[in-house]
Amino acid sequence: MKLIVGLGNPGKEYENTRHNIGFMVLNYFPGNNLWKEKFNGMYCQQNVNGEKVIFLKPLTYMNLSGDCVIKYVKYFDISIEDILIIQDDLDLPYMQYRLKFDSSAGGHNGIKSIINNLGTQKIPRLKIGIAHDRSVDTKDYVLGHFNKDDLKLFENKTQIFNNIINDFISQDINYCMANYNRR
Repeated sequence: MKLIVGLGNPGKEYENTRHNIGFMVLNYFPGNNLWKEKFNGMYCQQNVNGEKVIFLKPLTYMNLSGDCVIKYVKYFDISIEDILIIQDDLDLPYMQYRLKFDSSAGGHNGIKSIINNLGTQKIPRLKIGIAHDRSVDTKDYVLGHFNKDDLKLFENKTQIFNNIINDFISQDINYCMANYNRR
């Protein structure tokens, strides 16, 4: 069983904000249209390429994401290497992505919470660049909305994000890093 976690904040006011890119990626994954609520998270369960997969959007707000993730990990008995966290990354140029394993939180409070709850930083992650306008306070920047051009560029990247998720489900993080990080 795999667990694909898209990070973000719940509520209309956070839709299409930079910090919600994890939620946005999961919304574009084919078949993710029957969301249910459990353990303070929205989840959708699918069978993808013969593998049982849970897609999760924690509703705990970003800084407490780990409180929700740990409940799913324990309830469904999911191994850490079978989790993929999809997160925003200020240090990557806009819409560039990087797959990582065994990496620090790098100042991302949602990742800090997940690392603290799971007791390890050896968690597969898909980091998606949101760039960083240093003339704007970081909190205001990550909670800022994408403009139309940014949203169009995101939509143009959704197929590659779906491919990464599919490959993670059928393979593992090492396969994904070898095949996608060199691009």
